Amino acid sequence: MTGIHPTAIVDPRARLAAGVRVGPYSVIDGDVEVGEGTTIGAHCVVTGHTAIGRDNRIFHFCSIGEANQDKKYRGEPTRLAIGDRNTIREYCSLHRGTVQDAGVTTVGSDNWIMASCHIAHDCRVGSHTVFANNATLAGHVWIGDHAVLGGFTGVHQFVRIGAHVMAGVSSVVLQDVPPYVTVAGHPCAPHGINSEGLKRRGFTPEALAALKRAYKTLYKSGLTLAEARSELERQAQSAPEVGAIVEFLAASTRGIVR
Repeated sequence: MTGIHPTAIVDPRARLAAGVRVGPYSVIDGDVEVGEGTTIGAHCVVTGHTAIGRDNRIFHFCSIGEANQDKKYRGEPTRLAIGDRNTIREYCSLHRGTVQDAGVTTVGSDNWIMASCHIAHDCRVGSHTVFANNATLAGHVWIGDHAVLGGFTGVHQFVRIGAHVMAGVSSVVLQDVPPYVTVAGHPCAPHGINSEGLKRRGFTPEALAALKRAYKTLYKSGLTLAEARSELERQAQSAPEVGAIVEFLAASTRGIVR
């Protein structure tokens, strides 16, 4: 059974699963679906075609599924999809997509999104990420699994950030960041691989050595990007972790931080 505070306003068309809790003065619109065990705090607005999975914790004063901030938007029925077991802290805003892209903003599972973060239209956020306070994504941004964005990090539209990336506090990310890399600065620059994070996630010493070698190839060897890609393809034959970098570079459209 659900636990809806008497002051909350929940449209009768909204689909709330068992165990959903809605705090005081929150508003849940009719096209919203909320999975089992999810908690929505006080003074939240959940609107639009929004699907929220199970066991999420959404804290107070969040805006979830609101119309996007794209001037081309004309009220099309675009969507926001949120996975399971995410923590979304106070004052966060997550907007639904646009028809100029796939029409949906997606957030995976097991993410830790701290206060006052913004995820704009058509973003695709993976799983197990961490966004520190005030991290901000412009439209059409892709964030890989296990990425960490420091507080006040800003990511330019259409940028892709690879898996296991670490962005330091107040980073300004204007180009794509390959997997495993640590960046910081305004605009951000590369500062080695995310060794500590990779160790915590069980990467072997051999895998770490291969990734350090790949980083040197990409950033320290003096090779052109095309030459570095060719060498990384060779390295990936014996180090599958490097293959993720090769695939990322092949898909990059904005160029990489380098």
